Amino acid sequence: MTDEEHGREDGAAGTPGGEAVAPGVAEAAGDEAAGREAGGERDETAAGETGMPGDEAASAGGEAAVPEAGADGAPPRSESSGAPLEDVEKELSEARRLAQENLDRALRVQAELENVRRRAERDLAHAHRFALESFVSELLPVRDSLELGLAASAGEGADAAGIAEGVELTLRMLEQAMDKFGVETLDPAGDPFDPRFHQAMTMQESDTAESGTVLTVVQKGYLLNDRLVRPAMVIVAE
Repeated sequence: MTDEEHGREDGAAGTPGGEAVAPGVAEAAGDEAAGREAGGERDETAAGETGMPGDEAASAGGEAAVPEAGADGAPPRSESSGAPLEDVEKELSEARRLAQENLDRALRVQAELENVRRRAERDLAHAHRFALESFVSELLPVRDSLELGLAASAGEGADAAGIAEGVELTLRMLEQAMDKFGVETLDPAGDPFDPRFHQAMTMQESDTAESGTVLTVVQKGYLLNDRLVRPAMVIVAE
């Protein structure tokens, strides 16, 4: 047998397929096979402890880590999160109640102010129309007295002294009525001339009176509560 035939026989005896394998390649293949065997043993051990294969255990662990969504798609709330929401609802309800009370109070105040305004307008209108009612009531007796005096003077055998006395009594009644309502008479005879309350009719020389004083009162003046109603018509000394 030749040397070539001997070499082919040695190669066939070294590998099952009859191919020659380098020593380094054979060692690497052996290490890889050993690693696969070790990994399979670890997977079997994990599956035995969890009661399911390794892939199923990993899948179950992943599903447990993700919380389930609620019916509206929002994340579920814990039981403790309901308490703050109830407090907020209570505060909102209380705020609405207070707002309604304030609104009702404001409407009542507005209605009261409107009533006060209407009463004030009505009272003012009545005051303008009936401001002189009391004064007229005081003047009516004066008019009655004047009518009686006029009727007495027109009769036969009239007493002049009685008529004069009646007129004097009537004048006194008029003065009392005017004083009651703040009417003051201006009779400045002998007083210095005051252009605020006096109106000079003319000037007259006088040896007895100082210049600038009132000699004669032609017509009396009147004040109503210190306000000039009519100035006194006077003659002033020159």
